[in-house]
This record gives sequence, C-alpha cells and structure tokens, in this order.
Amino acid sequence: MTQVPKIAKELAKIVGRDRVFTNLEDRLCYAYDATFVEHLPDVVVKPASTEEVARILELAHREGIPIHPRGAGTGLSGGSVPLGGGIALVMTEMREIRKIHREDMLAVVAPGVVTAHLHRAAEACGLFYPPDPSSSEFCTIGGNVATGAGGPRGLKYGVTRDYVLGLEVVLADGSVIRTGGRTIKNATGYDLTRLFTGSEGTLGVITEIIVRLLPLPSTVRTLLAVFKDLAQAGEAVTAILTSGIVPRTLEIMDQISIALVEKFSPCGLPLDAAAVLLIETDGQKEQAEREAEEIHTLLTRQGAEVTLAKNPEEADKLWKARRAVSPAIAKIKPTKISEDVTVPRSQIPTMIRRLGEIRQKYNIDLVIFGHAGDGNLHPNIACDRRDQGEMRRVEQAIAEILNAALELGGTLSGEHGIGVLKAPFLLSDLGSGGWIAMKKIKQSLDPKGILNPGKIFIERSQELVKT
Repeated sequence: MTQVPKIAKELAKIVGRDRVFTNLEDRLCYAYDATFVEHLPDVVVKPASTEEVARILELAHREGIPIHPRGAGTGLSGGSVPLGGGIALVMTEMREIRKIHREDMLAVVAPGVVTAHLHRAAEACGLFYPPDPSSSEFCTIGGNVATGAGGPRGLKYGVTRDYVLGLEVVLADGSVIRTGGRTIKNATGYDLTRLFTGSEGTLGVITEIIVRLLPLPSTVRTLLAVFKDLAQAGEAVTAILTSGIVPRTLEIMDQISIALVEKFSPCGLPLDAAAVLLIETDGQKEQAEREAEEIHTLLTRQGAEVTLAKNPEEADKLWKARRAVSPAIAKIKPTKISEDVTVPRSQIPTMIRRLGEIRQKYNIDLVIFGHAGDGNLHPNIACDRRDQGEMRRVEQAIAEILNAALELGGTLSGEHGIGVLKAPFLLSDLGSGGWIAMKKIKQSLDPKGILNPGKIFIERSQELVKT
C-alpha cells in the first residue's frame, strides 16, 4: 500500500492515534492466524463503533485499499491473514454484550465478544448458547459468524448459523445495513443474514449480532467408551445415531491423539485403546440419565468398555483431554495443519478407514479426532514446512483427504471456513455454476474487491509463505 503515513493519519482522525499501528512489531501481531499462513498488513486499526467501521471502509473504498476484518485470530483456514497487505481491521475493541433478553430468549452482542463470555452470561440468566468452538475461551462471536463455526454440541443443537437471527453489517462502500431481526420466524425477502454468515469478511464487516438462546438443560451426563479397533468406534457412532437417541456430543479420538494428550497433559485416558468416544446426553434429569444408560448398554454390546462420569469434575477431566488434542499435536513438529472435512453420517466408518490409509500411504503424522456424531472429522497433520519433501507428501495427502470427503458425498468444511487453504478445492465442491454464482454475489457487493481479497476465490494454489 502506498502512502502509508497519509492513510494512517486519516485513520487516526477516525479512531484516535492510540488505535492505529504502523510499527513492524505491532503489525507482526496481526500477520497470522492459527495456521502457518503469514502476511504483514501495512497498517492495523482497532475501531470501537459501527460509525468508525463505516468511516474506515469509506476511506478504504475511496482509496482502493484492501481491508481484512479479524477477531482473535484463532481461525484455521487462513481466512483473516492480510494476504493483500493494506489494513488489518481488528474488531476486538467492540466487545460489549449489549443485551440479553430473557423473555425473547436472545442476546445482542458486538462482534468482539469472546464466545465463552456469552456462554457464561447466558447461563447466569438460565439460558444456553449452544455453539461451542474448541477455542471458545479465546475466539470471538464475530469470527464465529464469519466462518460458520461449530463445535462438539453441533450434533444435537446445530452450529453458529443456526442461532444468528439478525446482523448489522457495514458494506464495502461504508454504508450500513441491518438484516433479519429479533423474531424466530422471518420470511421477508432474501435471507441476507444467512448470506453474510459464513462469508469470511468478503462481503461486509459485521458490527452487531443478534443470536437466539435456548433454555439451559438441567442435567448433563458424560460417558467415555473405549475401543480396541478404530473402525469399530466408527461403526458404534452409526449404531448410536440410528438408535433414536441424539446425544448432546459424540466425539472421537484415535490412538495417536490419545497418546499425544497423555504425554502433553495426562488425563488418565487408556493408552492401549485404538480409539475412544466421548459422549454427552442432556435435558431434564430423567431424559439425560435414561439416554446415558441406553447408550451405555448399546456400546457395551458393541464391545466397548464404557464408563459414566460420576460428577462434574470427572466430566471436566474428560473434556480437558478432548480440548488438549490440538495443542498436543502442535508439540510434535513446528507446523500443524487442521482440516475439518464433513461426510454424511453413514460414511463416517468409511472416512475413518480412508484417513488411516492416507496416513500410511504418505507416511505422515496424521491424527484423527473430531465431531464424529455429525460427520465432521478433524484430521490434523503435524509437519515441518521447512522440509520440502515432507510438505510435498502433506500437500498430496490433503488433496486426497478433501477428495475422499467429496467422493463420499461430503464437503470441504464443516466449521473452519474456506479461507486460503481450501480455496483451490472450492470449485470441485460447488461446481462451476455454484462457484460463478458466488463470484457474482461477491462482485455485486464488493465491486472494487477490497474486502478480504485472496480468500475463498482462487483458482490455483498460492505460495503461503511469510512476506
């Protein structure tokens, strides 16, 4: 970006000098997300209101400057990395929970609200916000909406897009619109709320979010099922889902992920297990306990060793193990690649087998875990981007993983978004007609192409290196 001092000075007039950053040290803090993709922005700005966001976008639109919205930078697809340089628009100053309406069972929040803070605020009112990404203690609601984030509870309750009722959005030219509203039903015109949800900052900048809430379940029961065979665990998932019970969560961890967690942060998982399923039921006490007992009986018949957490402390220990998988993988090698392919539930056992075959074929450190209940698996690969031979094998493995998911009737992403890492495969998923339709929407709302350029719409691989 040319004339950085001039643009920085104009930005300072909008938000104040203390919320504009041009030093290299400050810009480096916003050059990456939770992937290995890196690129320096030319300037960083932290707006604190919709008005400030609108004025910043008006400036960027007038000058043709790329602008990259971001929250906490916990994304796993490179979606907030400022590949085009320009302005990193950091939304974390807008962090107010503006209202929790107990009677209407909804919350009005700013995009910089940390997801776990909304969880706790809702629960203090006897309400429940189900979406629970693994990074919920750090990630922001705005980022969740932008990527269509999910989490373990998505099996029973759905993902972020299922809870967004309305949005305030600043468009590329600085104009402000509102979509949806505070009603559960809304069949008025095009569903613009859904359009912006999952758009990864490529169509507009979200400045306010209305989410629906549910009654807080009174009882939660947590079970751990241990299997001697990974494929058997996948088949057990199908058995549960066809039994008529919809668990609150149904998570899988393979033998490698178990070993890594026990080395990283010992939680008492059985090291001789080929796989474990972490399952929860919830609802009124009688329902939660009855469903837990039925799952216990079913899985025992499937050959699993099943234990029921006796108290919340034991349940928390099990979830500590599940949450530790991702950081444990990062300890193996310096580069971690996190996929989140999704397949139809009937294809879960097949996809698990395919992942095992890909691991052996390419001789890579591939760990299998994820939300098995809704078919959203997280094959993670630990590697070293400095090792060119290994990275070639990893690239081939990723392509085979994504193609396997598509062959089985699945899709590229269940909750991480497309960003840059999956963009080269989007055409294969959508088909040319769908890809072109999305491009037309993008061009209509962002004719100058300034909103998060380089994301979603690329036709070939990009060299994802630090610049």
